[in-house]
Amino acid sequence: MKIYIKNMACESCKVFVKDALEELNLHPIKVELGEVQVKEELSEEKKRTLNAKIKTVGLEIIESKGGILIEKIKHYCQEYVNSEENIKINISDYLSEKLDLDYNYISNAFSEVTSSTIITYINLIKMEKAKEMILFEELNFSEIASKLHFSSLSAFSTQFKKVTGFNPTHFKNVKEKRRIAIQELSQYLKEKKQ
Repeated sequence: MKIYIKNMACESCKVFVKDALEELNLHPIKVELGEVQVKEELSEEKKRTLNAKIKTVGLEIIESKGGILIEKIKHYCQEYVNSEENIKINISDYLSEKLDLDYNYISNAFSEVTSSTIITYINLIKMEKAKEMILFEELNFSEIASKLHFSSLSAFSTQFKKVTGFNPTHFKNVKEKRRIAIQELSQYLKEKKQ
């Protein structure tokens, strides 16, 4: 049986859902972002129990066709942005191919439910990934722009500032200042102990 789950956005969500299923003696065959497949049919009681468990972390079972489509669109948008290989087609063609639907239909359905465009959603995903790369990877801004499929460093910087309110350099410097402050605090505590 397939179950569609709203707001799954990371590997931790997948682990949480898998654990919740196993606690209910259900056997997951596949746990993907937004979609789970189990061997058994779910009774209404087990479905309610599972939904209550996953709601504690902001997830929710969805059953409407529109809700399921939106979660699939979000999943494929995340897949598109997070792909390690350089996808050669644009997002509209990618979504149309994956969902086997006309892009205008996909776009209108997404906008109607989320009050946002797919491009805005893609840019939000890209900026979250960019922040992660700036904080945890040793890449320069040009490399980050390239990995996130921006046409130029300038286009990346403009979008980063639009979404976060900071240019990438300022964001990185704030991170480094915070890191230095923590190091100084640790040093202060060591000196105080002596």
